[in-house]
Amino acid sequence: MEKKTRLKVTLLTGRTIEQGVGKEQGKASNDYMESVAVCYIDPEDLKLLRIKEKTNVQVSTKHGSVVVKALKSPRGSQHGAVFIPYGPWANAVVCPETNGVGMPSFKGTPAEIEPAADKPILDLKQLLNEQFGKE
Repeated sequence: MEKKTRLKVTLLTGRTIEQGVGKEQGKASNDYMESVAVCYIDPEDLKLLRIKEKTNVQVSTKHGSVVVKALKSPRGSQHGAVFIPYGPWANAVVCPETNGVGMPSFKGTPAEIEPAADKPILDLKQLLNEQFGKE
């Protein structure tokens, strides 16, 4: 069996237009999930991972791990950096510590990414149950 390729990356999170539109449909909606349970990856990094766009990937940090859909980054070359829109899937892998400012750091988290075609993307209820033991 071939060993999966892992790539060390820097995780960035933030708002997107799609995330905002999906949020308006409701956080339990499929539109919202499809807008935030994704990871934008540099096209060259997709090649290094030996995957195609829309393949599931697992993003892991020292704070957690989550499976999301890989999408090509639309913002030009960003080798070594991946982007997950704000939402529960990003929250699963960023540090929850706020250091007294009321907001965790959503930028610059060291992470690893690997192909996860055999793993499902959890829907919101499943993710919350896995992360917090509640729906």
